[in-house]
Amino acid sequence: MTGGRRATTPLDIVLVLPLAVIGLAIVAVVFGLVARLTPGELMAALQERETLFALRLSLTTSLISLAIAVTLGVPAAYLLARRHVPGMALVDTLLDLPLVMPPLVAGLGLLFVIGRQSPVPPLARLGAELLFSPAGIVLAQSFVATTIVLRSAKAAFVAVDPGYRAVAGTLGLSPARVLLSIDLPLAAGGIAAGVVLAWARALGEFGATLMVAGATRLHTETLPMAIFLNIATGETGVAVACALVLMATAFLLLLLMRALGGGPSHRNWS
Repeated sequence: MTGGRRATTPLDIVLVLPLAVIGLAIVAVVFGLVARLTPGELMAALQERETLFALRLSLTTSLISLAIAVTLGVPAAYLLARRHVPGMALVDTLLDLPLVMPPLVAGLGLLFVIGRQSPVPPLARLGAELLFSPAGIVLAQSFVATTIVLRSAKAAFVAVDPGYRAVAGTLGLSPARVLLSIDLPLAAGGIAAGVVLAWARALGEFGATLMVAGATRLHTETLPMAIFLNIATGETGVAVACALVLMATAFLLLLLMRALGGGPSHRNWS
């Protein structure tokens, strides 16, 4: 009999156990946060001045960082996808480092390269303006978000059928026209999904931000920083409220990314 539902096998039962463990672990984490505060306590914590400040600062800095990441990442991705020159493999590998580098290490490197002891005096003068300020937050977030945009955009450009570009070439279109009228429209979904993922990453950035911008209440206090500061001082209300805001935002961004056709199961980082 064909077309019917396949019978459950012992292998299916074995394979579903790891899935159940992962799912239950995620549900437990979410439940642990939600159950920590009563609805009244949560509403009060969400209206705290510190929570609102952290939310505004996180949204502002992450959107600025995202604009920088897109401005740098998309053109660089197009170059990597369309030009193959000697040494490009080494450059490509180097550009992957921020994806695997611990955020604290990235922040430490940024701190040293633009700090007072920077080997490049102009960068030391620039660092005087950036370090331990909201601008430092943007610097740290941009560093981690740009590679995500670059990788997603490159995969989207590589996935464009080269036949379209070949036809455009026979019609005499310039490379710029090919980019604007063929490559960008066809790769737009993958690029947009990468942008959403990069925004989520920037919103949740903590390690590099801590090193570059510090943890100062109502000055460099993003949502992750507010969680850190309030847990450290025993003020769990604001910490849980900020954590729930971040979690809800991440969930909505994941839904948006899947709607754009670039969910985790569809991404190609090659």
